[in-house]
Amino acid sequence: MAEPWTVLKVLQWTAGYLQEQGIEGARLDAELLLTEVLQLDRVGLYVNYDRPLEATELAAYRQLVGRRARREPVAYILGRSEFWSLPLVVRPEVLIPRPDTEVLVEEALQRADSESRILDVGTGSGAIAIALAHELPGAQLVAIDLSDAALAVAKENARSNNVAERISFQQGDLQSLPTGPFELIVANPPYIPQGDLASLQPDVRDYEPHLALAGGSDGLDCYRILSAQSRQCLTAGGWMLLEVGVGQAQAVQQLLTQAGLVEVFCRNDYAGVARVVGGRCAVTAKA
Repeated sequence: MAEPWTVLKVLQWTAGYLQEQGIEGARLDAELLLTEVLQLDRVGLYVNYDRPLEATELAAYRQLVGRRARREPVAYILGRSEFWSLPLVVRPEVLIPRPDTEVLVEEALQRADSESRILDVGTGSGAIAIALAHELPGAQLVAIDLSDAALAVAKENARSNNVAERISFQQGDLQSLPTGPFELIVANPPYIPQGDLASLQPDVRDYEPHLALAGGSDGLDCYRILSAQSRQCLTAGGWMLLEVGVGQAQAVQQLLTQAGLVEVFCRNDYAGVARVVGGRCAVTAKA
């Protein structure tokens, strides 16, 4: 009789197989996919490590593993992710929220209060706006995106996190921001240089929306547009905070400075990478 495929045996085999396909974090991916099939959490997998899988469970798991081996991101396979410890629906219409972006939320919370008017540009899944609404119960938020499909996902996430009535989701692009004025503008804009798209990991290149990735020839197109509108959209003393790609912080700082913002700064993420650039609209002295 063939040896049964237990939870532990399946995990060990799958982790090795995914690693052979060049997938980083193969063991974690194997665990997350199996929790989906067995409807257990990760602790539950190891409590039941010697449990044999039924034929239908094995078949369902093989299907998910096959999708991951073709480099489809786990978040799209499962249809969900997490940001700021909040559950989010994710679909191929939106970027998968990254932990690095939580640094942008941290910086925003240091500069906002419960009465702030906040604009989230290119909201995607709604992750940033929803996190801020969750932490700032009195804040007024506007979240815009060019993609109607992305806005549908963001609205669904806002409803499931009980903040839908406090975020106004609007279809719009970078060229014409809502006038506000706002005490805070946040954005994680497209910043991948056009020539670098082909060399991205296939998980990103082949599955995540290029509309949310491509930032023009040098990756800075969106920053130029945003910085040029900053002073007309911010209140006096208001802040613009932008997530940036690797190696872009200095150039974006220069753009904000040239636009007339003051107190321009850069914040590293927890891996030591320059991740957030911000600047403040100067307060005009009263006569």
